Amino acid sequence: MSSVSSPPASAKTHAFAGVFSLLGPQMASLDQFLRGQLGAFEPEIRTMADYCIDTSGKRIRPALTFLSGWRQSGQVDPDLIRVAAVVELVHLATLVHDDIMDEAEVRRNRRTASREYGPTAAVLLGDALFAHALHLATEFPTTEVCAMVSASTRRVCAGEIVQTLRRGTTNITRADYERIVDLKTAELFRVSCFLGARLAGYPMEFVDAASRFGRHLGIAYQMYDDLVDFFGEEKRIGKTLGTDLASGKLTLPLLLLLERLSASEAAALAAEIKGENPPQLARHLQQMTELGVFDAVVAAVQIEIDAATAALRDWQSQPPTPLLVGLCDVLQAQVAGLHRHG
Repeated sequence: MSSVSSPPASAKTHAFAGVFSLLGPQMASLDQFLRGQLGAFEPEIRTMADYCIDTSGKRIRPALTFLSGWRQSGQVDPDLIRVAAVVELVHLATLVHDDIMDEAEVRRNRRTASREYGPTAAVLLGDALFAHALHLATEFPTTEVCAMVSASTRRVCAGEIVQTLRRGTTNITRADYERIVDLKTAELFRVSCFLGARLAGYPMEFVDAASRFGRHLGIAYQMYDDLVDFFGEEKRIGKTLGTDLASGKLTLPLLLLLERLSASEAAALAAEIKGENPPQLARHLQQMTELGVFDAVVAAVQIEIDAATAALRDWQSQPPTPLLVGLCDVLQAQVAGLHRHG
Protein backbone atom coordinates (compact mmCIF):
# COMPACT_ATOMS: atom_id res chain seq x y z
CA MET A 1 0.00 0.00 0.00
CA SER A 2 1.08 3.56 -0.59
CA SER A 3 2.44 5.47 2.38
CA VAL A 4 0.41 8.49 1.32
CA SER A 5 -2.96 8.62 3.03
CA SER A 6 -4.89 8.59 -0.22
CA PRO A 7 -7.97 10.78 -0.46
CA PRO A 8 -11.05 9.19 -2.00
CA ALA A 9 -11.54 9.69 -5.74
CA SER A 10 -14.09 12.43 -5.17
CA ALA A 11 -11.53 14.35 -3.12
CA LYS A 12 -9.00 14.57 -5.95
CA THR A 13 -10.91 17.15 -7.94
CA HIS A 14 -12.11 18.83 -4.76
CA ALA A 15 -8.58 19.28 -3.41
CA PHE A 16 -7.40 20.89 -6.63
CA ALA A 17 -10.49 23.02 -7.11
CA GLY A 18 -10.61 24.02 -3.45
CA VAL A 19 -7.23 25.74 -3.53
CA PHE A 20 -7.21 27.05 -7.08
CA SER A 21 -10.79 28.33 -7.13
CA LEU A 22 -9.67 30.97 -4.64
CA LEU A 23 -7.19 32.25 -7.20
CA GLY A 24 -9.68 32.94 -9.99
CA PRO A 25 -9.25 36.74 -9.92
CA GLN A 26 -5.45 36.47 -9.66
CA MET A 27 -5.16 33.93 -12.48
CA ALA A 28 -7.44 36.00 -14.72
CA SER A 29 -5.29 39.06 -14.06
CA LEU A 30 -2.15 37.03 -14.74
CA ASP A 31 -3.54 35.80 -18.07
CA GLN A 32 -4.43 39.36 -19.04
CA PHE A 33 -0.99 40.60 -18.01
CA LEU A 34 0.84 37.88 -19.97
CA ARG A 35 -1.27 38.52 -23.05
CA GLY A 36 -0.43 42.17 -22.70
CA GLN A 37 3.27 41.32 -22.82
CA LEU A 38 3.06 39.87 -26.33
CA GLY A 39 3.33 43.35 -27.79
CA ALA A 40 6.79 43.67 -26.25
CA PHE A 41 8.07 40.83 -28.45
CA GLU A 42 9.24 41.61 -31.95
CA PRO A 43 6.46 41.13 -34.55
CA GLU A 44 8.41 38.33 -36.23
CA ILE A 45 8.28 36.11 -33.12
CA ARG A 46 5.06 37.33 -31.51
CA THR A 47 3.04 34.35 -32.73
CA MET A 48 5.71 32.00 -31.39
CA ALA A 49 5.68 33.67 -27.98
CA ASP A 50 1.89 33.50 -27.97
CA TYR A 51 2.12 29.77 -28.67
CA CYS A 52 4.14 29.32 -25.47
CA ILE A 53 2.16 31.72 -23.28
CA ASP A 54 -1.01 29.66 -23.28
CA THR A 55 -3.51 29.39 -20.44
CA SER A 56 -3.84 25.62 -20.25
CA GLY A 57 -1.04 24.91 -17.76
CA LYS A 58 -1.46 24.26 -14.06
CA ARG A 59 0.33 27.51 -13.18
CA ILE A 60 1.66 26.02 -9.95
CA ARG A 61 4.46 28.56 -9.54
CA PRO A 62 2.19 31.60 -9.89
CA ALA A 63 -0.21 29.90 -7.49
CA LEU A 64 2.63 29.61 -4.97
CA THR A 65 3.36 33.31 -5.41
CA PHE A 66 -0.27 34.32 -4.91
CA LEU A 67 -0.83 32.02 -1.94
CA SER A 68 2.43 32.97 -0.20
CA GLY A 69 1.40 36.62 -0.49
CA TRP A 70 -2.25 35.99 0.41
CA ARG A 71 -3.94 38.67 2.49
CA GLN A 72 -7.65 38.35 1.82
CA SER A 73 -10.00 36.82 -0.70
CA GLY A 74 -10.46 38.70 -3.96
CA GLN A 75 -7.52 41.03 -3.37
CA VAL A 76 -5.40 41.32 -6.52
CA ASP A 77 -1.97 42.84 -5.87
CA PRO A 78 -0.35 44.22 -9.07
CA ASP A 79 3.14 43.45 -7.74
CA LEU A 80 2.21 39.81 -7.18
CA ILE A 81 0.72 39.61 -10.69
CA ARG A 82 3.94 40.96 -12.19
CA VAL A 83 6.26 38.70 -10.20
CA ALA A 84 4.03 35.69 -10.91
CA ALA A 85 4.40 36.51 -14.61
CA VAL A 86 8.16 36.61 -14.17
CA VAL A 87 8.39 33.14 -12.62
CA GLU A 88 5.89 31.72 -15.10
CA LEU A 89 7.90 33.03 -18.06
CA VAL A 90 11.08 31.52 -16.64
CA HIS A 91 9.24 28.23 -16.19
CA LEU A 92 7.82 28.31 -19.72
CA ALA A 93 11.31 28.94 -21.08
CA THR A 94 12.62 25.86 -19.25
CA LEU A 95 9.77 23.77 -20.67
CA VAL A 96 10.63 24.84 -24.21
CA HIS A 97 14.24 23.80 -23.64
CA ASP A 98 13.29 20.57 -21.82
CA ASP A 99 11.11 19.45 -24.70
CA ILE A 100 13.97 19.96 -27.15
CA MET A 101 16.34 17.85 -25.06
CA ASP A 102 13.71 15.16 -24.44
CA GLU A 103 12.58 15.20 -28.08
CA ALA A 104 9.05 15.42 -26.70
CA GLU A 105 6.19 15.58 -29.17
CA VAL A 106 3.36 16.79 -26.95
CA ARG A 107 3.01 19.36 -24.19
CA ARG A 108 -0.37 20.43 -22.78
CA ASN A 109 -2.15 18.27 -25.34
CA ARG A 110 -0.60 19.92 -28.38
CA ARG A 111 2.66 19.92 -30.32
CA THR A 112 5.66 21.22 -28.42
CA ALA A 113 7.31 24.43 -29.59
CA SER A 114 10.23 22.32 -30.77
CA ARG A 115 7.95 20.27 -33.02
CA GLU A 116 6.01 23.34 -34.17
CA TYR A 117 8.97 25.58 -35.03
CA GLY A 118 11.99 23.27 -35.04
CA PRO A 119 14.55 22.78 -32.24
CA THR A 120 16.93 25.55 -33.36
CA ALA A 121 14.25 28.25 -33.34
CA ALA A 122 12.78 26.82 -30.13
CA VAL A 123 16.11 27.20 -28.29
CA LEU A 124 16.15 30.89 -29.17
CA LEU A 125 12.46 31.24 -28.32
CA GLY A 126 13.18 29.91 -24.84
CA ASP A 127 16.01 32.42 -24.55
CA ALA A 128 13.63 35.23 -25.55
CA LEU A 129 11.18 34.18 -22.81
CA PHE A 130 14.02 34.13 -20.25
CA ALA A 131 15.14 37.58 -21.36
CA HIS A 132 11.66 39.08 -21.10
CA ALA A 133 11.18 37.58 -17.64
CA LEU A 134 14.31 39.36 -16.45
CA HIS A 135 13.20 42.57 -18.16
CA LEU A 136 9.96 42.48 -16.16
CA ALA A 137 11.93 41.83 -12.98
CA THR A 138 13.92 45.04 -13.53
CA GLU A 139 10.71 47.09 -13.37
CA PHE A 140 10.36 46.66 -9.60
CA PRO A 141 11.52 49.67 -7.55
CA THR A 142 14.31 47.67 -5.86
CA THR A 143 16.88 45.33 -7.37
CA GLU A 144 15.93 42.46 -5.01
CA VAL A 145 13.40 40.83 -7.35
CA CYS A 146 15.74 40.94 -10.34
CA ALA A 147 18.63 39.62 -8.24
CA MET A 148 16.53 36.76 -6.87
CA VAL A 149 15.05 35.80 -10.23
CA SER A 150 18.33 35.97 -12.14
CA ALA A 151 20.09 33.85 -9.50
CA SER A 152 17.24 31.33 -9.55
CA THR A 153 17.28 31.21 -13.35
CA ARG A 154 21.01 30.49 -13.27
CA ARG A 155 20.46 27.70 -10.74
CA VAL A 156 17.66 26.18 -12.82
CA CYS A 157 19.92 26.21 -15.89
CA ALA A 158 22.77 24.71 -13.84
CA GLY A 159 20.50 21.85 -12.77
CA GLU A 160 19.49 21.21 -16.36
CA ILE A 161 23.13 21.30 -17.49
CA VAL A 162 24.20 18.79 -14.84
CA GLN A 163 21.31 16.50 -15.77
CA THR A 164 22.13 16.83 -19.47
CA LEU A 165 25.79 15.94 -18.89
CA ARG A 166 24.71 12.86 -16.91
CA ARG A 167 22.32 11.57 -19.58
CA GLY A 168 23.13 8.15 -20.88
CA THR A 169 25.09 7.16 -17.79
CA THR A 170 24.31 5.23 -14.61
CA ASN A 171 27.02 7.05 -12.70
CA ILE A 172 24.52 8.98 -10.61
CA THR A 173 23.90 8.66 -6.87
CA ARG A 174 20.75 9.47 -4.95
CA ALA A 175 22.55 12.59 -3.69
CA ASP A 176 23.31 13.61 -7.30
CA TYR A 177 19.66 13.17 -8.21
CA GLU A 178 18.49 15.24 -5.25
CA ARG A 179 20.95 18.01 -6.12
CA ILE A 180 19.65 18.14 -9.70
CA VAL A 181 16.04 18.27 -8.50
CA ASP A 182 16.85 20.96 -5.95
CA LEU A 183 18.31 23.12 -8.70
CA LYS A 184 16.10 22.49 -11.70
CA THR A 185 12.67 22.28 -10.04
CA ALA A 186 12.68 23.15 -6.34
CA GLU A 187 14.47 26.45 -6.93
CA LEU A 188 11.58 28.05 -8.84
CA PHE A 189 9.08 26.74 -6.29
CA ARG A 190 11.24 28.23 -3.55
CA VAL A 191 11.68 31.65 -5.16
CA SER A 192 7.95 31.82 -6.03
CA CYS A 193 7.09 31.46 -2.34
CA PHE A 194 9.86 33.79 -1.23
CA LEU A 195 8.85 36.60 -3.56
CA GLY A 196 5.13 36.22 -2.88
CA ALA A 197 5.57 36.51 0.88
CA ARG A 198 8.24 39.19 0.56
CA LEU A 199 6.26 41.49 -1.73
CA ALA A 200 3.19 41.08 0.48
CA GLY A 201 5.18 42.52 3.38
CA TYR A 202 5.23 39.50 5.68
CA PRO A 203 7.93 39.20 8.39
CA MET A 204 11.26 37.93 7.10
CA GLU A 205 10.99 34.87 9.34
CA PHE A 206 7.77 33.88 7.60
CA VAL A 207 9.28 34.65 4.20
CA ASP A 208 12.07 32.20 4.98
CA ALA A 209 9.58 29.59 6.21
CA ALA A 210 7.50 29.94 3.05
CA SER A 211 10.71 29.63 1.03
CA ARG A 212 11.57 26.33 2.77
CA PHE A 213 8.02 25.14 2.19
CA GLY A 214 8.35 25.86 -1.52
CA ARG A 215 11.66 24.04 -1.78
CA HIS A 216 10.33 20.85 -0.20
CA LEU A 217 7.11 20.99 -2.21
CA GLY A 218 9.19 21.43 -5.37
CA ILE A 219 11.28 18.35 -4.60
CA ALA A 220 8.12 16.37 -3.87
CA TYR A 221 6.53 17.55 -7.10
CA GLN A 222 9.53 16.55 -9.21
CA MET A 223 9.60 13.09 -7.64
CA TYR A 224 5.91 12.76 -8.44
CA ASP A 225 6.54 13.98 -11.99
CA ASP A 226 9.29 11.39 -12.41
CA LEU A 227 6.80 8.72 -11.35
CA VAL A 228 4.22 10.10 -13.79
CA ASP A 229 6.68 9.56 -16.65
CA PHE A 230 6.29 5.83 -16.06
CA PHE A 231 2.85 5.41 -14.50
CA GLY A 232 0.86 8.32 -15.91
CA GLU A 233 -1.66 8.24 -18.74
CA GLU A 234 -0.46 10.41 -21.62
CA LYS A 235 -3.93 11.52 -22.69
CA ARG A 236 -4.85 12.62 -19.17
CA ILE A 237 -1.47 14.17 -18.31
CA GLY A 238 -1.31 15.98 -21.66
CA LYS A 239 2.38 15.53 -22.45
CA THR A 240 4.72 12.94 -23.93
CA LEU A 241 5.53 10.28 -21.33
CA GLY A 242 8.27 7.66 -21.21
CA THR A 243 10.90 10.21 -22.23
CA ASP A 244 13.17 9.78 -19.19
CA LEU A 245 14.26 6.25 -20.04
CA ALA A 246 14.31 6.94 -23.78
CA SER A 247 16.56 9.98 -23.29
CA GLY A 248 18.85 8.27 -20.77
CA LYS A 249 17.72 10.41 -17.85
CA LEU A 250 18.31 8.58 -14.57
CA THR A 251 15.44 9.64 -12.30
CA LEU A 252 14.44 8.31 -8.88
CA PRO A 253 12.24 5.44 -10.17
CA LEU A 254 15.09 4.20 -12.36
CA LEU A 255 17.68 4.69 -9.62
CA LEU A 256 15.65 2.60 -7.19
CA LEU A 257 14.95 -0.04 -9.84
CA LEU A 258 18.65 -0.40 -10.62
CA GLU A 259 19.33 -0.97 -6.92
CA ARG A 260 16.71 -3.72 -6.68
CA LEU A 261 17.27 -5.70 -9.87
CA SER A 262 19.52 -8.71 -10.15
CA ALA A 263 22.98 -8.06 -11.61
CA SER A 264 22.02 -9.30 -15.06
CA GLU A 265 18.73 -7.37 -15.16
CA ALA A 266 20.45 -4.22 -13.87
CA ALA A 267 23.05 -4.57 -16.63
CA ALA A 268 20.27 -4.86 -19.22
CA LEU A 269 18.56 -1.72 -17.87
CA ALA A 270 21.89 0.14 -17.81
CA ALA A 271 22.36 -0.71 -21.50
CA GLU A 272 18.99 0.86 -22.25
CA ILE A 273 19.85 4.00 -20.27
CA LYS A 274 23.12 4.27 -22.21
CA GLY A 275 21.22 3.96 -25.48
CA GLU A 276 22.81 0.65 -26.40
CA ASN A 277 19.48 -1.19 -26.50
CA PRO A 278 15.90 0.04 -27.12
CA PRO A 279 13.93 0.88 -23.95
CA GLN A 280 11.64 -1.83 -22.58
CA LEU A 281 9.15 0.41 -20.78
CA ALA A 282 6.39 -2.15 -20.18
CA ARG A 283 8.86 -4.60 -18.69
CA HIS A 284 10.27 -2.02 -16.30
CA LEU A 285 6.81 -0.88 -15.23
CA GLN A 286 6.13 -4.44 -14.13
CA GLN A 287 9.48 -4.66 -12.34
CA MET A 288 8.88 -1.35 -10.55
CA THR A 289 5.57 -2.62 -9.24
CA GLU A 290 6.87 -6.03 -8.21
CA LEU A 291 9.99 -4.66 -6.50
CA GLY A 292 8.21 -1.92 -4.60
CA VAL A 293 9.71 0.98 -6.55
CA PHE A 294 6.34 2.67 -7.02
CA ASP A 295 5.66 2.65 -3.28
CA ALA A 296 9.23 3.73 -2.48
CA VAL A 297 8.93 6.82 -4.66
CA VAL A 298 5.52 7.62 -3.18
CA ALA A 299 7.09 7.34 0.29
CA ALA A 300 9.88 9.73 -0.77
CA VAL A 301 7.25 12.20 -1.99
CA GLN A 302 5.50 11.98 1.36
CA ILE A 303 8.73 12.71 3.26
CA GLU A 304 9.12 15.96 1.35
CA ILE A 305 5.45 16.86 1.81
CA ASP A 306 5.86 16.34 5.56
CA ALA A 307 8.96 18.56 5.54
CA ALA A 308 7.06 21.25 3.62
CA THR A 309 4.24 21.19 6.15
CA ALA A 310 6.70 21.27 9.06
CA ALA A 311 8.31 24.43 7.66
CA LEU A 312 5.05 26.31 8.32
CA ARG A 313 4.19 24.69 11.65
CA ASP A 314 5.00 27.80 13.67
CA TRP A 315 3.03 30.08 11.35
CA GLN A 316 -0.49 28.71 11.62
CA SER A 317 -1.95 32.16 12.29
CA GLN A 318 -0.68 33.66 9.03
CA PRO A 319 -3.29 33.79 6.22
CA PRO A 320 -1.12 31.99 3.62
CA THR A 321 -0.37 28.93 5.76
CA PRO A 322 -3.59 26.89 5.42
CA LEU A 323 -3.71 27.66 1.71
CA LEU A 324 -0.11 26.57 1.10
CA VAL A 325 -0.66 23.39 3.11
CA GLY A 326 -3.70 22.82 0.89
CA LEU A 327 -1.30 22.50 -2.05
CA CYS A 328 0.18 19.49 -0.29
CA ASP A 329 -3.30 17.97 -0.32
CA VAL A 330 -3.48 18.67 -4.05
CA LEU A 331 -0.20 16.85 -4.66
CA GLN A 332 -1.28 13.93 -2.49
CA ALA A 333 -4.46 13.67 -4.54
CA GLN A 334 -2.41 13.63 -7.74
CA VAL A 335 -0.17 10.88 -6.37
CA ALA A 336 -3.22 8.89 -5.33
CA GLY A 337 -4.52 9.21 -8.88
CA LEU A 338 -1.59 7.23 -10.30
CA HIS A 339 -2.17 3.54 -10.79
CA ARG A 340 0.42 0.83 -10.36
CA HIS A 341 0.65 -1.58 -13.25
CA GLY A 342 0.51 -5.28 -12.64
